[in-house]
Amino acid sequence: MKATIGHKRPKLSKLARQEERQGYMFILPWLIGLFGITLFPMLFSLYASFTNYDVTSRMDFIGIDNYRRMFSDDPLFWTSLGNTLYYVVWMVPLTTIGSVLLALLLNEKILGMRFFRTIYYLPAVLSGVGVYFLWMQLLSPTSGLINTLLSWVGISGPAWLSDPVWTKPAIILMKMWAVGGGMLLYLASLQGVPSQLYEAAKLDGASVFRRFWHITLPMISPVIFFDVVTSFIGGFQVFQEGYVMTESGNGGPMNSLLFYNLHMWHKAFTVFDMGYAMGMAWVLFVIVLVLTLINMKLSRRWVYYEGDDQ
Repeated sequence: MKATIGHKRPKLSKLARQEERQGYMFILPWLIGLFGITLFPMLFSLYASFTNYDVTSRMDFIGIDNYRRMFSDDPLFWTSLGNTLYYVVWMVPLTTIGSVLLALLLNEKILGMRFFRTIYYLPAVLSGVGVYFLWMQLLSPTSGLINTLLSWVGISGPAWLSDPVWTKPAIILMKMWAVGGGMLLYLASLQGVPSQLYEAAKLDGASVFRRFWHITLPMISPVIFFDVVTSFIGGFQVFQEGYVMTESGNGGPMNSLLFYNLHMWHKAFTVFDMGYAMGMAWVLFVIVLVLTLINMKLSRRWVYYEGDDQ
């Protein structure tokens, strides 16, 4: 008997071929979006990052000159990257911890809890620009509500958005106000934790803290991991805060709110150095990809999935 080297696709019937064509027709919009709206622009931007593309006509190949300028001749590149890293390093853990604690409080079964859940979730559905203007009023150093409340307890509030020391903490404070979005995610995961685990722990004499540490956290760790990764990626995309909440979108006092995406936007649409801006986009892509892969690698040490052998 002759050995079969390859697997030959069986001949399809007329009905099967018709169903196959219909299947491709159904996924055609997705294929058009993948190749026309995603892959082609990505490949074009990768090529353009090696040119002096200025949007209008010029597109001369210059090799790695854009990347050389980025790392050695543009001090604002490092300033913007540092501002973004500062924002991500503080924003992600603070909003994650705040969301978990808020979800724990709102998971209690007391009268009127649905009302409180709605109230805390509302900031997550408000329009971004409108919220920024609201917080600009709240953070006003002279007439803002926050400094007024601080003055009632004898504290002289900072200049917030006018002081380079306080601009990024002010933005992080604003993000803490909207932890209701993450709260809803954690609240759903908390309600999925089997009550039998808590009952068995109580019988063994486990304290509230031990029940939280050894039962609650492991059971909701996949949701924490998902929230951390998505918040991490979203944090590197911060743009509107620096553009809307600073005068003329210039990055605030002493470039303290010049985030990476804002600097890239200025390069692309203010001086029309589009090739350089696309190079910045690819550098950001690599940074986020590498750090996300590291997060996924480290997740094996602390994320618990039901059914795992660990």
